[in-house]
Amino acid sequence: CAVKAAHVLSELAKNEEMKKPCIEADLVLTLIPLLESTDQEMLLHAGRAIGRICYDNRCLQEELVKVGVIPSLVRILTDYAESEPLVHVSLLALYNLADLDSAKEALSMTKVAEQLVKQLRRAESHERLEIVFEVLQALAENDALKVQLVDSGVPEVLSEILLRLQGSSQAEDTCIVKAASDLIVSLLLGGKKGEYYRPAEACKKHYKSLILSRHENSQGKDSPNSELASFISITAFLTSLTCLALPLSSDGNCLRMFQLGVIHQLLDLLEKHIQSRDTSVQQAALSALQNLAVPVVSKVQMLEEGIAERIEALLRSESPPVQFRLLGTLRTLADGQADAAEILGQDPQLLSRLVQWCSASDHSGIGGEANRLLASILHHNRSQEVVKAIQAAQGVKHLVSMTTSEHAAMQNEALNALAIASTIDLETLEESFKESQLVQSLHKLLRDDNTSPEVKYNSMGLLCRLLNSGDLRQEIEEDKIKDTLERLCSHSNANVVKEAIITLQVLRGET
Repeated sequence: CAVKAAHVLSELAKNEEMKKPCIEADLVLTLIPLLESTDQEMLLHAGRAIGRICYDNRCLQEELVKVGVIPSLVRILTDYAESEPLVHVSLLALYNLADLDSAKEALSMTKVAEQLVKQLRRAESHERLEIVFEVLQALAENDALKVQLVDSGVPEVLSEILLRLQGSSQAEDTCIVKAASDLIVSLLLGGKKGEYYRPAEACKKHYKSLILSRHENSQGKDSPNSELASFISITAFLTSLTCLALPLSSDGNCLRMFQLGVIHQLLDLLEKHIQSRDTSVQQAALSALQNLAVPVVSKVQMLEEGIAERIEALLRSESPPVQFRLLGTLRTLADGQADAAEILGQDPQLLSRLVQWCSASDHSGIGGEANRLLASILHHNRSQEVVKAIQAAQGVKHLVSMTTSEHAAMQNEALNALAIASTIDLETLEESFKESQLVQSLHKLLRDDNTSPEVKYNSMGLLCRLLNSGDLRQEIEEDKIKDTLERLCSHSNANVVKEAIITLQVLRGET
């Protein structure tokens, strides 16, 4: 009787006019417990009825999540993975709920990733693949779920699908390729460096064939399928490359990629796709380059092959995601490398673009990354010419502003960079420091109880350098920083106390 009633409701709910009476009668809450049934027919009709009644009704969907529908849906996917009708109903329900933050949070507490991987492998129709892709794309917006999806092997399965469709010219296959490619980029890009990645056996297995297939596709330019095939191989190639490159536990992997010509292939791709509206290939290629630039041996090799100059040629891109990736790649290249910092720090075009991006109000992430690159160039540089170039490009004021960032890490990067630059050529920077009121900014940081101990420590380190300038010393004395330093001598942090004592000694001329 209950099965028949659920069936009738599911049929009634097909009619838009019947949804309202069903909602007013609280039938949804009555149907929810039926999802715990072991009767497959009951599950099918109850699931359909709930889905149809709640379709496009955000309030009801939120209520569904609140009463615990998510674990039930995942259980159905798990227990009845071979039942096409039940899987279809569950996937449709997840598709409709996946945009809700509450649903993502609930799903992060389940093993939904494992079940979605199973369904990806089982999917035989384009329709089924598209539904699973839509669910995955929505879940990939949540960091916790992104980790689960990568750990469950979603990128590897997507790579296999791309390889399987290689060479096809069917319109349906093109849609699948595009969706899979976008999904791969969503999963493998973003988040803290290395957070979502792990060595992938599937990627290692396909790596050689991907290199070869990309080469073959580049030769077949006259083929009607070449554009699609090239796009497939590029995406699969980048997926494989990223899986191999991270977490870069072995420098040998990177050297092998250099030997295979991977770096210049990536740069060729970037230059070819720089004007493309679809930036997924550009982002993926830059991400791969950034991670390949982590080991010292790679930085040296990249510099010798003129990679810095080729990457800088991409500065004309107007795509914010590409700009962000480009800045991150250049910063990784400069990290710990005086030669790279010197090359980047004496490029007028780059410095001009950096200063422009430093004040980008529309994209705070780009502004922050531009400031961090500027700080990194100064920090790792040992050349007076670079200090003069950054001063001439009016980049110093942005670094002074960066010392007051809401992020302690960025504050410390700016303070350390300015301290090193002051040691190299304080005379060149003196006027900019006065105009941007650096001394006053440092005093404010030292007075503020909310300033972290490390920031206070680095602020005093910079002050010691500034005291070598007569004009800046006068500003420091007039601002009565001495009184603040004396108070810091009783600070709870031992390092702050030690630096305060040293700074006072320098201020008094005792050292």
